[in-house]
Amino acid sequence: QVQLAESGGGSVQAGGSLRLSCIASGYTDATYSMAWFRQVPGKEREAVAAVDTDGSKSYAASVKGRLTVYKDITKNTLFLQMNSLKLEDTAVYYCAAVDRWVPRRELLRPGTFNYWGQGTQVTVSS
Repeated sequence: QVQLAESGGGSVQAGGSLRLSCIASGYTDATYSMAWFRQVPGKEREAVAAVDTDGSKSYAASVKGRLTVYKDITKNTLFLQMNSLKLEDTAVYYCAAVDRWVPRRELLRPGTFNYWGQGTQVTVSS
């Protein structure tokens, strides 16, 4: 069983930065594909960024150039560096992992992932 625990959320002014962390435990295989998603009340969960087993990264168009996803395998931790934050980035951010190989085109779909964290709130204000 895999456990994912996010941290690093908070309140920030527009244009500011935050770094989210997701620590994975309960397994030793460092090659799982992992991703960040976000959700606001009343809307569907949407993809933010993903890291494939070979280290390749995928991003939602709305965050390209501002958000960067990376993984520290030695610490079993997935990070999301968030710069130039906008009001529309306000959401609960979730970390996700999948324990099987999936095509890269599937990594920005919530249904691909079978492990989820509890989420961390990010609030961007003007």
